[in-house]
Amino acid sequence: MDYISTRGSAPALDFAGATLAGLASDGGLYVPREWPRFSEAEIAAMAGLPYEQLAQRIMQPFVGDSVTPQRLLELTTAAYGRFAHAAVTPLKQFDEQQWLLELFHGPTLAFKDVALQLLGLFFEEFLARGTQNLTIVGATSGDTGSAAIDAVAGRAKVDIFMLHPKGRVSEVQRRQMTTVMAPNVHNIAIEGASFDDAQAMVKRMFNDSAMTGRFNIGAVNSINWARLMAQVVYYFAAALQLGAPARKVAFSVPTGNFGDVFAGYVAAKMGLPIERLIVATNVNDILHRALSSGDYSQGTVTPTAAPSMDIQVSSNFERLLFDLGGRDGAALAAQMAGFEATKAMTLTNAQREGAAALFSSARADADDMSRAIRWAWDAAGELIDPHTAIGLHAARGAGIDKSVPVVTLATAHPAKFPDAVERATGQRPELPARVGDLFEREERCVDLVGEYAAVADYVAAHATARD
Repeated sequence: MDYISTRGSAPALDFAGATLAGLASDGGLYVPREWPRFSEAEIAAMAGLPYEQLAQRIMQPFVGDSVTPQRLLELTTAAYGRFAHAAVTPLKQFDEQQWLLELFHGPTLAFKDVALQLLGLFFEEFLARGTQNLTIVGATSGDTGSAAIDAVAGRAKVDIFMLHPKGRVSEVQRRQMTTVMAPNVHNIAIEGASFDDAQAMVKRMFNDSAMTGRFNIGAVNSINWARLMAQVVYYFAAALQLGAPARKVAFSVPTGNFGDVFAGYVAAKMGLPIERLIVATNVNDILHRALSSGDYSQGTVTPTAAPSMDIQVSSNFERLLFDLGGRDGAALAAQMAGFEATKAMTLTNAQREGAAALFSSARADADDMSRAIRWAWDAAGELIDPHTAIGLHAARGAGIDKSVPVVTLATAHPAKFPDAVERATGQRPELPARVGDLFEREERCVDLVGEYAAVADYVAAHATARD
Protein backbone atom coordinates (compact mmCIF):
# COMPACT_ATOMS: atom_id res chain seq x y z
CA MET A 1 0.00 0.00 0.00
CA ASP A 2 1.29 3.44 -0.85
CA TYR A 3 -0.09 6.89 -0.13
CA ILE A 4 -0.81 9.79 -2.45
CA SER A 5 -1.53 13.44 -1.77
CA THR A 6 -5.00 14.92 -2.21
CA ARG A 7 -3.36 17.74 -4.17
CA GLY A 8 -1.65 15.48 -6.64
CA SER A 9 1.96 16.64 -6.85
CA ALA A 10 3.74 15.29 -3.76
CA PRO A 11 5.64 12.00 -4.11
CA ALA A 12 3.88 8.82 -3.08
CA LEU A 13 5.07 7.32 0.21
CA ASP A 14 4.71 4.02 2.01
CA PHE A 15 2.90 3.83 5.35
CA ALA A 16 6.00 4.57 7.41
CA GLY A 17 6.88 7.55 5.25
CA ALA A 18 3.36 8.97 5.33
CA THR A 19 3.20 8.53 9.11
CA LEU A 20 6.43 10.43 9.71
CA ALA A 21 5.64 13.11 7.11
CA GLY A 22 2.12 13.95 8.31
CA LEU A 23 1.26 16.65 5.79
CA ALA A 24 2.24 16.16 2.15
CA SER A 25 4.87 18.47 0.68
CA ASP A 26 2.33 20.04 -1.71
CA GLY A 27 0.08 21.02 1.19
CA GLY A 28 -2.29 18.12 0.67
CA LEU A 29 -3.23 15.20 2.90
CA TYR A 30 -2.11 11.63 2.35
CA VAL A 31 -4.70 8.97 1.49
CA PRO A 32 -4.24 5.35 0.43
CA ARG A 33 -3.91 4.91 -3.31
CA GLU A 34 -6.89 2.55 -3.10
CA TRP A 35 -9.32 1.43 -0.42
CA PRO A 36 -8.86 -2.15 0.80
CA ARG A 37 -12.15 -4.01 1.03
CA PHE A 38 -13.34 -6.94 3.14
CA SER A 39 -16.02 -9.41 2.04
CA GLU A 40 -19.09 -10.07 4.18
CA ALA A 41 -17.58 -13.38 5.20
CA GLU A 42 -14.34 -11.73 6.24
CA ILE A 43 -16.21 -9.15 8.31
CA ALA A 44 -18.38 -11.81 9.93
CA ALA A 45 -15.24 -13.74 10.91
CA MET A 46 -14.07 -10.73 12.94
CA ALA A 47 -16.95 -10.99 15.41
CA GLY A 48 -15.79 -11.62 18.96
CA LEU A 49 -12.14 -10.74 18.41
CA PRO A 50 -10.42 -8.87 21.26
CA TYR A 51 -9.98 -5.22 20.32
CA GLU A 52 -6.23 -5.43 19.76
CA GLN A 53 -6.69 -8.36 17.36
CA LEU A 54 -9.51 -6.61 15.52
CA ALA A 55 -7.30 -3.53 15.20
CA GLN A 56 -4.47 -5.58 13.71
CA ARG A 57 -6.87 -7.22 11.22
CA ILE A 58 -8.42 -3.91 10.09
CA MET A 59 -5.16 -1.96 9.85
CA GLN A 60 -2.84 -4.52 8.24
CA PRO A 61 -3.89 -3.73 4.64
CA PHE A 62 -3.06 -0.05 5.25
CA VAL A 63 0.25 -0.77 6.95
CA GLY A 64 1.49 -3.10 4.22
CA ASP A 65 5.14 -4.05 4.46
CA SER A 66 6.02 -1.25 6.88
CA VAL A 67 5.13 -3.43 9.90
CA THR A 68 4.77 -7.20 9.99
CA PRO A 69 1.44 -8.66 11.16
CA GLN A 70 3.02 -10.02 14.34
CA ARG A 71 4.72 -6.72 15.15
CA LEU A 72 1.51 -4.79 14.46
CA LEU A 73 -0.33 -7.03 16.93
CA GLU A 74 2.38 -6.36 19.51
CA LEU A 75 1.93 -2.61 18.98
CA THR A 76 -1.88 -2.72 19.21
CA THR A 77 -1.64 -4.86 22.35
CA ALA A 78 0.74 -2.35 23.94
CA ALA A 79 -1.40 0.65 22.91
CA TYR A 80 -4.72 -0.67 24.17
CA GLY A 81 -3.31 -2.33 27.27
CA ARG A 82 -3.31 1.14 28.88
CA PHE A 83 -7.09 1.51 28.59
CA ALA A 84 -9.22 1.30 31.71
CA HIS A 85 -11.92 -0.91 30.16
CA ALA A 86 -11.28 -4.43 28.88
CA ALA A 87 -13.43 -3.78 25.80
CA VAL A 88 -11.38 -0.62 25.02
CA THR A 89 -14.41 1.05 23.33
CA PRO A 90 -17.49 -0.40 25.09
CA LEU A 91 -21.08 0.05 23.91
CA LYS A 92 -23.94 1.16 26.16
CA GLN A 93 -27.64 1.22 25.38
CA PHE A 94 -29.92 4.25 25.86
CA ASP A 95 -33.19 2.83 24.55
CA GLU A 96 -34.50 0.54 21.81
CA GLN A 97 -32.56 2.40 19.08
CA GLN A 98 -30.00 4.74 20.60
CA TRP A 99 -26.57 3.47 21.65
CA LEU A 100 -23.44 5.08 23.07
CA LEU A 101 -19.90 4.09 22.03
CA GLU A 102 -17.58 5.10 24.87
CA LEU A 103 -14.25 6.19 23.43
CA PHE A 104 -12.86 7.85 26.56
CA HIS A 105 -11.32 4.98 28.53
CA GLY A 106 -7.75 5.86 27.53
CA PRO A 107 -5.23 7.70 29.69
CA THR A 108 -6.44 11.24 28.84
CA LEU A 109 -10.19 10.49 28.86
CA ALA A 110 -10.87 11.33 25.20
CA PHE A 111 -11.34 9.47 21.91
CA LYS A 112 -8.02 10.81 20.65
CA ASP A 113 -6.26 8.23 22.85
CA VAL A 114 -7.54 5.40 20.66
CA ALA A 115 -5.40 6.64 17.79
CA LEU A 116 -2.61 8.51 19.51
CA GLN A 117 -1.49 5.76 21.87
CA LEU A 118 -0.79 3.73 18.75
CA LEU A 119 0.66 6.62 16.77
CA GLY A 120 3.25 7.25 19.49
CA LEU A 121 4.38 3.64 19.13
CA PHE A 122 4.52 3.95 15.34
CA PHE A 123 6.76 7.01 15.66
CA GLU A 124 9.10 5.15 17.99
CA GLU A 125 9.12 2.09 15.74
CA PHE A 126 9.96 3.99 12.56
CA LEU A 127 12.44 6.44 14.11
CA ALA A 128 14.41 3.56 15.61
CA ARG A 129 15.21 2.43 12.05
CA GLY A 130 17.18 5.63 11.30
CA THR A 131 19.23 8.35 12.92
CA GLN A 132 16.94 11.37 12.67
CA ASN A 133 14.80 13.06 15.30
CA LEU A 134 11.16 14.03 14.71
CA THR A 135 9.82 17.46 15.60
CA ILE A 136 6.07 17.14 16.10
CA VAL A 137 4.14 20.38 15.75
CA GLY A 138 0.41 20.28 16.43
CA ALA A 139 -2.58 22.43 17.24
CA THR A 140 -5.38 21.45 19.57
CA SER A 141 -8.84 22.64 20.41
CA GLY A 142 -8.63 20.56 23.57
CA ASP A 143 -8.26 16.79 23.47
CA THR A 144 -5.70 16.14 20.74
CA GLY A 145 -3.01 17.97 22.69
CA SER A 146 -3.26 15.97 25.88
CA ALA A 147 -3.59 12.65 24.06
CA ALA A 148 -0.61 13.36 21.80
CA ILE A 149 1.55 14.54 24.69
CA ASP A 150 0.74 11.45 26.74
CA ALA A 151 1.55 9.24 23.75
CA VAL A 152 5.03 10.65 23.07
CA ALA A 153 6.18 12.07 26.43
CA GLY A 154 9.65 10.78 27.20
CA ARG A 155 10.00 8.86 23.93
CA ALA A 156 13.38 8.86 22.22
CA LYS A 157 14.05 10.98 19.12
CA VAL A 158 10.80 12.96 19.45
CA ASP A 159 10.10 16.54 20.50
CA ILE A 160 6.51 17.76 20.61
CA PHE A 161 5.28 21.36 20.40
CA MET A 162 1.56 21.68 21.02
CA LEU A 163 -0.28 24.93 20.34
CA HIS A 164 -3.62 25.73 21.96
CA PRO A 165 -5.75 28.90 21.89
CA LYS A 166 -5.23 30.52 25.28
CA GLY A 167 -8.38 30.52 27.40
CA ARG A 168 -10.38 28.46 24.90
CA VAL A 169 -9.90 24.96 26.26
CA SER A 170 -11.39 23.59 29.46
CA GLU A 171 -9.29 23.64 32.63
CA VAL A 172 -9.08 19.85 32.67
CA GLN A 173 -7.98 19.80 29.03
CA ARG A 174 -5.32 22.43 29.67
CA ARG A 175 -3.95 20.77 32.79
CA GLN A 176 -3.71 17.40 31.08
CA MET A 177 -1.25 19.06 28.70
CA THR A 178 0.61 21.48 30.92
CA THR A 179 1.25 19.15 33.85
CA VAL A 180 3.40 16.79 31.76
CA MET A 181 6.99 17.59 32.70
CA ALA A 182 8.86 15.38 30.22
CA PRO A 183 11.73 17.37 28.68
CA ASN A 184 10.59 16.62 25.12
CA VAL A 185 7.15 18.25 25.71
CA HIS A 186 6.56 21.94 24.94
CA ASN A 187 3.13 23.53 25.50
CA ILE A 188 2.40 26.84 23.80
CA ALA A 189 -0.65 28.98 24.59
CA ILE A 190 -1.42 31.32 21.68
CA GLU A 191 -2.82 34.64 22.87
CA GLY A 192 -5.86 36.07 21.13
CA ALA A 193 -6.18 33.09 18.79
CA SER A 194 -8.73 30.47 17.81
CA PHE A 195 -7.97 26.83 17.01
CA ASP A 196 -8.15 27.70 13.32
CA ASP A 197 -5.44 30.33 13.82
CA ALA A 198 -3.21 27.81 15.58
CA GLN A 199 -3.87 25.13 12.95
CA ALA A 200 -3.00 27.61 10.20
CA MET A 201 0.37 28.24 11.88
CA VAL A 202 1.04 24.50 11.98
CA LYS A 203 0.22 24.08 8.29
CA ARG A 204 2.39 27.08 7.44
CA MET A 205 5.33 25.50 9.26
CA PHE A 206 5.03 22.36 7.13
CA ASN A 207 5.46 24.55 4.05
CA ASP A 208 8.18 26.81 5.49
CA SER A 209 11.43 25.74 3.87
CA ALA A 210 13.44 27.56 6.53
CA MET A 211 11.91 25.18 9.10
CA THR A 212 11.63 21.98 7.08
CA GLY A 213 15.21 22.42 5.91
CA ARG A 214 16.45 22.34 9.51
CA PHE A 215 13.95 20.00 11.22
CA ASN A 216 12.01 16.84 10.42
CA ILE A 217 8.51 18.24 11.00
CA GLY A 218 5.79 15.68 11.78
CA ALA A 219 2.10 15.80 12.66
CA VAL A 220 -0.18 14.26 15.28
CA ASN A 221 -3.35 16.07 14.27
CA SER A 222 -5.83 14.10 12.22
CA ILE A 223 -4.07 15.36 9.10
CA ASN A 224 -1.79 12.37 9.87
CA TRP A 225 -3.22 9.35 8.07
CA ALA A 226 -2.21 6.91 10.83
CA ARG A 227 -4.52 8.80 13.23
CA LEU A 228 -7.52 8.20 11.00
CA MET A 229 -6.61 4.61 10.26
CA ALA A 230 -6.70 3.70 13.95
CA GLN A 231 -10.11 5.32 14.35
CA VAL A 232 -11.64 3.11 11.65
CA VAL A 233 -11.39 0.15 14.00
CA TYR A 234 -14.04 1.20 16.50
CA TYR A 235 -16.67 1.53 13.78
CA PHE A 236 -16.11 -2.14 13.00
CA ALA A 237 -16.08 -3.02 16.71
CA ALA A 238 -19.45 -1.37 17.37
CA ALA A 239 -21.15 -2.59 14.20
CA LEU A 240 -20.04 -6.18 14.77
CA GLN A 241 -21.56 -6.14 18.26
CA LEU A 242 -24.83 -4.87 16.80
CA GLY A 243 -25.14 -7.55 14.11
CA ALA A 244 -22.96 -6.49 11.17
CA PRO A 245 -22.53 -7.51 8.44
CA ALA A 246 -26.06 -8.92 8.47
CA ARG A 247 -27.42 -5.66 9.88
CA LYS A 248 -26.73 -2.05 8.97
CA VAL A 249 -25.77 0.47 11.65
CA ALA A 250 -25.90 4.28 11.66
CA PHE A 251 -23.41 6.49 13.49
CA SER A 252 -23.76 10.02 14.84
CA VAL A 253 -20.40 11.75 15.20
CA PRO A 254 -19.75 15.06 16.96
CA THR A 255 -17.02 16.58 14.86
CA GLY A 256 -15.12 19.76 14.17
CA ASN A 257 -12.14 18.75 12.03
CA PHE A 258 -14.00 15.92 10.21
CA GLY A 259 -11.38 13.30 11.08
CA ASP A 260 -13.51 11.10 13.33
CA VAL A 261 -16.42 10.89 10.90
CA PHE A 262 -14.13 10.44 7.90
CA ALA A 263 -12.89 7.29 9.62
CA GLY A 264 -16.48 6.06 9.40
CA TYR A 265 -16.45 6.80 5.67
CA VAL A 266 -13.30 4.71 5.35
CA ALA A 267 -15.00 1.86 7.22
CA ALA A 268 -17.87 2.02 4.74
CA LYS A 269 -15.43 1.97 1.80
CA MET A 270 -13.88 -1.14 3.35
CA GLY A 271 -17.23 -2.94 3.23
CA LEU A 272 -18.79 -2.23 6.63
CA PRO A 273 -22.58 -1.85 6.10
CA ILE A 274 -23.20 1.68 7.40
CA GLU A 275 -26.70 3.03 6.91
CA ARG A 276 -25.77 6.67 7.52
CA LEU A 277 -23.06 8.87 8.99
CA ILE A 278 -24.59 11.82 10.83
CA VAL A 279 -22.24 14.80 11.09
CA ALA A 280 -23.12 16.68 14.29
CA THR A 281 -21.82 20.23 14.69
CA ASN A 282 -22.30 23.00 17.21
CA VAL A 283 -22.99 26.60 16.13
CA ASN A 284 -19.60 26.59 14.35
CA ASP A 285 -21.42 24.82 11.58
CA ILE A 286 -19.29 24.96 8.44
CA LEU A 287 -19.66 21.20 7.93
CA HIS A 288 -23.43 21.29 8.37
CA ARG A 289 -23.68 24.10 5.83
CA ALA A 290 -21.41 22.28 3.40
CA LEU A 291 -23.32 19.02 3.57
CA SER A 292 -26.80 20.52 3.60
CA SER A 293 -26.36 23.29 1.03
CA GLY A 294 -22.91 22.94 -0.51
CA ASP A 295 -21.68 26.13 1.16
CA TYR A 296 -18.20 25.61 2.63
CA SER A 297 -17.53 29.18 3.75
CA GLN A 298 -15.43 30.09 6.75
CA GLY A 299 -17.19 32.09 9.45
CA THR A 300 -16.03 33.57 12.74
CA VAL A 301 -15.35 31.03 15.47
CA THR A 302 -17.86 31.27 18.33
CA PRO A 303 -16.56 29.93 21.67
CA THR A 304 -18.92 27.31 23.16
CA ALA A 305 -19.12 24.75 25.95
CA ALA A 306 -17.91 22.18 23.39
CA PRO A 307 -14.51 23.72 22.58
CA SER A 308 -13.14 20.81 20.58
CA MET A 309 -15.76 21.64 17.94
CA ASP A 310 -15.08 25.39 17.84
CA ILE A 311 -13.59 25.14 14.37
CA GLN A 312 -14.41 26.83 11.07
CA VAL A 313 -11.86 25.10 8.83
CA SER A 314 -12.24 21.32 8.87
CA SER A 315 -8.95 20.01 7.56
CA ASN A 316 -10.02 16.43 6.89
CA PHE A 317 -12.95 17.48 4.72
CA GLU A 318 -10.35 17.77 1.96
CA ARG A 319 -9.93 13.99 1.98
CA LEU A 320 -13.63 13.47 1.36
CA LEU A 321 -13.76 16.10 -1.38
CA PHE A 322 -10.81 14.41 -3.09
CA ASP A 323 -12.43 10.99 -3.01
CA LEU A 324 -15.84 12.25 -4.16
CA GLY A 325 -14.29 14.39 -6.89
CA GLY A 326 -12.82 11.43 -8.75
CA ARG A 327 -9.45 11.65 -6.98
CA ASP A 328 -8.36 14.48 -9.28
CA GLY A 329 -5.49 16.06 -7.35
CA ALA A 330 -5.00 19.00 -9.70
CA ALA A 331 -8.69 19.93 -9.57
CA LEU A 332 -8.78 19.70 -5.79
CA ALA A 333 -5.58 21.73 -5.45
CA ALA A 334 -7.23 24.50 -7.45
CA GLN A 335 -10.42 24.22 -5.40
CA MET A 336 -8.51 24.42 -2.12
CA ALA A 337 -6.36 27.30 -3.35
CA GLY A 338 -9.56 29.20 -4.06
CA PHE A 339 -10.85 28.46 -0.58
CA GLU A 340 -7.61 29.51 1.07
CA ALA A 341 -7.66 32.78 -0.88
CA THR A 342 -11.33 33.69 -0.42
CA LYS A 343 -12.36 31.66 2.69
CA ALA A 344 -15.32 30.41 0.65
CA MET A 345 -16.05 27.41 -1.54
CA THR A 346 -19.06 25.82 -3.20
CA LEU A 347 -19.01 22.05 -3.45
CA THR A 348 -19.30 20.60 -6.96
CA ASN A 349 -22.39 18.61 -7.89
CA ALA A 350 -20.37 15.38 -7.78
CA GLN A 351 -19.11 16.19 -4.29
CA ARG A 352 -22.58 17.10 -3.00
CA GLU A 353 -24.28 14.08 -4.51
CA GLY A 354 -21.56 11.70 -3.38
CA ALA A 355 -21.71 13.01 0.18
CA ALA A 356 -25.50 12.84 0.31
CA ALA A 357 -25.40 9.10 -0.41
CA LEU A 358 -23.90 8.41 3.03
CA PHE A 359 -23.81 11.62 5.07
CA SER A 360 -26.42 13.80 6.71
CA SER A 361 -25.82 16.58 9.20
CA ALA A 362 -27.33 18.52 12.07
CA ARG A 363 -26.49 21.64 14.04
CA ALA A 364 -26.97 22.00 17.80
CA ASP A 365 -27.03 25.21 19.80
CA ALA A 366 -26.40 25.53 23.54
CA ASP A 367 -30.01 24.69 24.45
CA ASP A 368 -30.04 21.61 22.20
CA MET A 369 -26.83 20.45 23.85
CA SER A 370 -28.16 20.92 27.39
CA ARG A 371 -31.40 19.12 26.58
CA ALA A 372 -29.46 16.14 25.23
CA ILE A 373 -27.30 15.97 28.36
CA ARG A 374 -30.46 16.05 30.46
CA TRP A 375 -32.20 13.39 28.36
CA ALA A 376 -29.26 10.98 28.71
CA TRP A 377 -29.36 11.40 32.48
CA ASP A 378 -33.15 11.14 32.82
CA ALA A 379 -33.61 8.29 30.35
CA ALA A 380 -30.63 6.11 31.16
CA GLY A 381 -28.75 7.54 34.14
CA GLU A 382 -25.79 8.38 31.88
CA LEU A 383 -23.72 11.54 32.24
CA ILE A 384 -22.35 12.67 28.89
CA ASP A 385 -20.10 15.55 27.93
CA PRO A 386 -21.18 18.50 25.72
CA HIS A 387 -19.59 17.12 22.54
CA THR A 388 -21.27 13.75 22.95
CA ALA A 389 -24.54 15.55 23.67
CA ILE A 390 -24.36 17.32 20.32
CA GLY A 391 -23.96 13.92 18.67
CA LEU A 392 -26.90 12.54 20.63
CA HIS A 393 -29.08 15.52 19.67
CA ALA A 394 -28.33 14.81 16.02
CA ALA A 395 -28.88 11.06 16.42
CA ARG A 396 -32.31 11.44 18.00
CA GLY A 397 -33.48 13.83 15.31
CA ALA A 398 -32.08 11.99 12.31
CA GLY A 399 -35.22 10.06 11.39
CA ILE A 400 -33.39 6.76 10.95
CA ASP A 401 -35.65 3.73 10.52
CA LYS A 402 -36.34 2.12 13.90
CA SER A 403 -34.87 -1.19 12.75
CA VAL A 404 -31.44 0.43 12.43
CA PRO A 405 -29.41 0.99 15.61
CA VAL A 406 -27.94 4.48 15.90
CA VAL A 407 -24.61 4.75 17.69
CA THR A 408 -23.47 8.11 19.07
CA LEU A 409 -19.74 8.39 19.55
CA ALA A 410 -18.98 9.48 23.13
CA THR A 411 -15.82 11.44 22.50
CA ALA A 412 -14.84 12.62 26.00
CA HIS A 413 -15.40 11.76 29.63
CA PRO A 414 -18.03 14.07 31.19
CA ALA A 415 -15.62 15.06 33.97
CA LYS A 416 -13.57 16.99 31.41
CA PHE A 417 -16.49 19.46 31.21
CA PRO A 418 -18.03 19.34 34.69
CA ASP A 419 -19.67 22.79 34.68
CA ALA A 420 -21.76 22.18 31.56
CA VAL A 421 -22.83 18.74 32.77
CA GLU A 422 -23.77 20.06 36.21
CA ARG A 423 -25.80 22.92 34.74
CA ALA A 424 -27.85 20.47 32.71
CA THR A 425 -28.33 17.67 35.25
CA GLY A 426 -27.48 18.94 38.72
CA GLN A 427 -24.85 16.20 38.85
CA ARG A 428 -21.14 17.04 38.89
CA PRO A 429 -19.09 14.27 37.27
CA GLU A 430 -15.89 13.29 39.02
CA LEU A 431 -12.55 12.57 37.42
CA PRO A 432 -11.59 8.87 37.47
CA ALA A 433 -9.17 7.96 40.22
CA ARG A 434 -6.30 7.49 37.78
CA VAL A 435 -6.26 11.24 37.07
CA GLY A 436 -7.77 12.40 40.36
CA ASP A 437 -4.71 14.43 41.40
CA LEU A 438 -4.71 16.51 38.21
CA PHE A 439 -5.46 19.79 39.97
CA GLU A 440 -2.56 19.30 42.39
CA ARG A 441 0.11 18.95 39.70
CA GLU A 442 2.53 21.68 38.66
CA GLU A 443 1.91 23.31 35.27
CA ARG A 444 4.45 24.33 32.62
CA CYS A 445 3.49 26.36 29.56
CA VAL A 446 4.75 29.32 27.54
CA ASP A 447 2.47 32.11 26.31
CA LEU A 448 3.21 33.46 22.83
CA VAL A 449 1.59 36.20 20.77
CA GLY A 450 -0.58 35.02 17.90
CA GLU A 451 2.08 35.52 15.24
CA TYR A 452 3.70 32.79 13.17
CA ALA A 453 7.22 34.22 13.58
CA ALA A 454 7.00 33.96 17.37
CA VAL A 455 5.97 30.30 17.18
CA ALA A 456 8.56 29.40 14.55
CA ASP A 457 11.32 31.08 16.54
CA TYR A 458 10.32 29.20 19.69
CA VAL A 459 10.26 25.83 17.92
CA ALA A 460 13.64 26.55 16.27
CA ALA A 461 15.17 27.42 19.63
CA HIS A 462 14.02 24.23 21.36
CA ALA A 463 13.86 21.47 18.70
CA THR A 464 16.60 19.07 17.63
CA ALA A 465 17.87 19.95 14.17
CA ARG A 466 18.71 17.48 11.42
CA ASP A 467 22.16 15.91 11.43
